Amino acid sequence: MNRTPVVMVAERPGVGVDGAPRPSEDVVSVLPNAVLLLDGATSLRPGLRGGGWYASVLAGQLAARLTGYPSMDLADLLAAAIRAVARDHDLAPGESPSSTVALVRWDDKAVEGLVLADSPVVAATTGGVRVLADDRIVRLPRPGPGYRDRLRAGAGYGEDHVTALTTAAASFGRLRNTAGGFWVAEAEPDAAYEARRASWPRAAVEKVLLASDGVACGVDDYRIFPDWAAVFDLAAARGADAVLDAVRAAEESDPDGTRWPRPKRHDDQALAVVDFT
Repeated sequence: MNRTPVVMVAERPGVGVDGAPRPSEDVVSVLPNAVLLLDGATSLRPGLRGGGWYASVLAGQLAARLTGYPSMDLADLLAAAIRAVARDHDLAPGESPSSTVALVRWDDKAVEGLVLADSPVVAATTGGVRVLADDRIVRLPRPGPGYRDRLRAGAGYGEDHVTALTTAAASFGRLRNTAGGFWVAEAEPDAAYEARRASWPRAAVEKVLLASDGVACGVDDYRIFPDWAAVFDLAAARGADAVLDAVRAAEESDPDGTRWPRPKRHDDQALAVVDFT
């Protein structure tokens, strides 16, 4: 008989693009047979609802469907949830807040993962570590000098940084949920069918983690962890909060973003580790 997995969660707010404290826009939901992690995109457009609001509402729709329809195809489930949020709140594609989606669901036979945009799911299996990631946004070309070049040159965070970041966001926004661009949960239900998917035999899975990019940057960008196996090891030895501490310490060593150019000094952090052993 399979054991009931133990779920460990760590969350920490970052700061806004202006450097001021504000509530986290990451959302984690733990259900009897699933874990959700959503990272709402920070809005740089006046009057637009926040990504944290959208992530919270979408998480509620997803949780209700995961509970009520435990065997429903994950892409169909996500599409229905996106459609419901857009309908209930009069959201229009291209003019609405958005969020990443990382989802893990399990039963006695399998562990399934779904990722839409840059919040990865990583499985530690008997055959090694398996990374389920959606890297389409990071692979997009970045034309001309932008906020990263300014930060590398030592310009730091301030009003000019916000202006440069807003310009970059407008450019990338035109590529959202388009062929050749990137896909994210917003007001277009069909984006769900562009999600990355994976499935592993339950018996082969030891642990699975879900992370927002405020944690994944420790592996993908800062390289303070050599690989995801090191993240699993640190979480097992000292708890999930220790992983967040390590990422935050790296950022505090680079307060002006010259070594690791990033939109904010500190992004929101969310990490969930599901232990099947």
